[in-house]
Amino acid sequence: MKEFEHALVLGKFYPPHNGHHHLIETATARSERTTVTVLAASTEHIPLEHRVQWLRETHTAPGIRIIGDLDDHPMDFDSDEIWSLHVELTKAVLARRAIADGEPGKAPVDVVFSSEKYGDELARRLGAQHVLVDLDRVTHAVSGTAVRTDPMANWHHLAPATQRGLGWKVVVVGAESTGTTTLSKQLADHFGAPWIPEYGREHTELKLQSARAFNPNATVDSLVWTLGDFEDVAHEQERRIKAETAPLVVADNDAFAATVWGERYLGFRPNVFTGTPPDLYLLTDHVGVPFEQDGWRDGEHLREWMTGLFERELARRGVPWLKVTEDRFATAVTAVEHLMRQDVTRGSRSRA
Repeated sequence: MKEFEHALVLGKFYPPHNGHHHLIETATARSERTTVTVLAASTEHIPLEHRVQWLRETHTAPGIRIIGDLDDHPMDFDSDEIWSLHVELTKAVLARRAIADGEPGKAPVDVVFSSEKYGDELARRLGAQHVLVDLDRVTHAVSGTAVRTDPMANWHHLAPATQRGLGWKVVVVGAESTGTTTLSKQLADHFGAPWIPEYGREHTELKLQSARAFNPNATVDSLVWTLGDFEDVAHEQERRIKAETAPLVVADNDAFAATVWGERYLGFRPNVFTGTPPDLYLLTDHVGVPFEQDGWRDGEHLREWMTGLFERELARRGVPWLKVTEDRFATAVTAVEHLMRQDVTRGSRSRA
């Protein structure tokens, strides 16, 4: 039997950091049930649903439920009226958990865990006890403001789920033999970032090995491509990209690129998983790049068509992209440097 029955942990989690995780873990260790309430303002840049998702990925102990809601009430700890607005909203959110659990009679909490001085008054108004955790930030010297101000300096204070959500992703795409592998690898090396190679080539090699189990003389040209192949490539490429937690990740192709290649080999656009868009696509132009036959390629005559296809689809998706033709590496470096000068917590980022 734990010390408390039902704990409340409340905050903006803007974004979640190790101080928040320590607070939640402390509450969970001492309480039978813990409700974590993420209360976001509509003017904040990190979407509420992302914060909720990152916390859910990080905290999976039995008895914990993480709920998000909107709180646009002003902050004034000296106003009884404003206190009442926040407390009534908190009670309504707690009722959501009780209803979801099928136990509306268990809405009240008996303890509030917080790292803020206002926790005393919040607990009093909820008829609960207050447990103050690491008020002076000795255990974890970090705050949401510090992370928003300088995310890179505080990157080590973020859990992997938050790192994946806030990190920059750059994907290089292009037709056959236009230098996507070379450019993406150069960028990764230049910025000291993880590099995710194209899984499509690896999948082709595995597919050829399987084909030779039936026909030892099978070649790349004899392979039969199916919709499922491009689904597998898309999902695996996305999995490998999302597994990285570095501030910057550079990939050679992604799930979206797999659908474009699907049109190349199937003759129609496969309606498969396209993944989460990165922060920037770099499209390698075929112009001025000699075609190199490495034994696996067969599409020199299709390079112009493929480049145009990528251009049309990138434009249609409305994602940030840049076509690189001359001074490719320098152009790409400048584009990535510009990207990384932007606020890592900006609202346009869509990953969760």
